[in-house]
Amino acid sequence: MNSKDLPKCPIETTLKMLSCKWKVLIIRELLNGTMRFGELKKAVKGITQKVLTAKLRDMEELGLVERKVYPQIPPKVEYTLTDIGYSLMPVLDSMKVWGKDYKKYIKLVEKMKMS
Repeated sequence: MNSKDLPKCPIETTLKMLSCKWKVLIIRELLNGTMRFGELKKAVKGITQKVLTAKLRDMEELGLVERKVYPQIPPKVEYTLTDIGYSLMPVLDSMKVWGKDYKKYIKLVEKMKMS
């Protein structure tokens, strides 16, 4: 990707990088450190092998993830966030806080409707 492909709006650029829930959930897991493919598949509930492979390749192309292949049998492949990938931590932290607050809000609204 080059700068000509990026939207003018910085929010739109961020959305382009995180264009689906799977990328966000993969980043969430990789924020804890390097993981192998099988570990990621188990950690990201509901993702298929095909989708995980596609999203990891896309994220690698975007510069968010680094893939390291070890020359052994069976092959060992590890995925790690790059520095720019790790820089998304505050974004995910904000999403986590907002999600918690929204859940509290919904529970409060439900409780008020029952009264």
